[in-house]
Amino acid sequence: MTTSVHDLAKLRINRDPPLGVRRAFRWTLILAGVAAGLVAAVVLMVRRGGAVPVQTLVATPLDAGAAAGGAGTAVTANGYVVARTRASVSAKVPGRLAYLGVSEGSYVKSVEVIARLESGDFQAQVTQAQAGVANARAQLIEAEAERDQLQREARRVQDIRAQNAQLVSQQDVDASESRAAQAEARARAAAARIEAAEAGLRFAQASFENTVVRAPFTGTVLRKEAEVGEVVAPSVGGGLTRGAVVTMADLTSLEVEVDVNEAYIARVRHVQPANITLDAYPDTSFRGRVRQVVPTADRQRATVQVKVSILDHDPRILPEMGARVDFLEAEGTPAGRGAAAPVTSTPRRIRLPAAAVRERDGQTVVWLVRDGRLEPRVVQAGPVSGEFREIRSGLSGGELVLVGGVETPRVGLRVQATTP
Repeated sequence: MTTSVHDLAKLRINRDPPLGVRRAFRWTLILAGVAAGLVAAVVLMVRRGGAVPVQTLVATPLDAGAAAGGAGTAVTANGYVVARTRASVSAKVPGRLAYLGVSEGSYVKSVEVIARLESGDFQAQVTQAQAGVANARAQLIEAEAERDQLQREARRVQDIRAQNAQLVSQQDVDASESRAAQAEARARAAAARIEAAEAGLRFAQASFENTVVRAPFTGTVLRKEAEVGEVVAPSVGGGLTRGAVVTMADLTSLEVEVDVNEAYIARVRHVQPANITLDAYPDTSFRGRVRQVVPTADRQRATVQVKVSILDHDPRILPEMGARVDFLEAEGTPAGRGAAAPVTSTPRRIRLPAAAVRERDGQTVVWLVRDGRLEPRVVQAGPVSGEFREIRSGLSGGELVLVGGVETPRVGLRVQATTP
């Protein structure tokens, strides 16, 4: 077998790299260089300090509104809408619910029937008591007839004795008078039995009436506590026994109960005007007036409860809604006093959200934004009230204060401020 020289030349090993591999290697180097450049640019930007978006607030003095001719805010507190007239309506006697004529939202008038219990046994007691009264009256008629008869006989015996003492003995006269007196006593006893029977009838009728549940006042049903067929009782005994049948309230008596920090209670006075803002409608405010400052403080929470009447009645206001109350003070009228006082040189008070006041190196500070960078400012702040803290010194008003966006602020941090 012969092999040509031409065929042997084809068996030579080519040690040069293919053109495609060289091209791929070159593009890999280019892409790696671009990626390194981007990484370096990002690192350089971070090291130079990129602007962090934060939320800020302009510090505004509390008396700014009063100075403009309006009313400033003396203090703010959070609370809930409650009904001054509210009741859990229950039956006076235990029993099984046979009828329920209302549901959530039903409007009922005073003494209107809300529910009824099964009352067959109570109705039978009423019928029995009525029969007892009729029987007692019949006995009285019989006793009075007997009394009248014996009294007539006693008078006849006395007349005969008076005309002729020989015809009737004194013993017969005494016996007839004794029988007449006994008949009188039996008649009186029969009359007393009628009164007892009528009292028993009234008791049976009252017991029967107790199976009817009536509205104690005019109002709206807030919640059904029981359903037809359930056993209800004046006091819950456990198991399947229910206490109340419905819970109702007079929605015209709605008010807001708030807890005011005792450090600010001197700024709240009776009939003081207030603005009420519901959590459900933050863009709408309602007029209010202080109805009562409860004359005791909560020792553990260091607060005093204040009840504020709602002057603007609105169907959107519902019990148990969260609310914020701003107690207002007019220009020249210090909170807690009814008469105007001369203007003094007291420091301007500023309210800030509690989150804006922080602790740093044992001092109370707020962080200000100046020329796009953060700097701390030592302040004197009061206690928290309604998620706000009052700045008593350290700010003069108009400063741009950091509210949120940075968990751990530091001096000189570049930020981009946004004011809500």
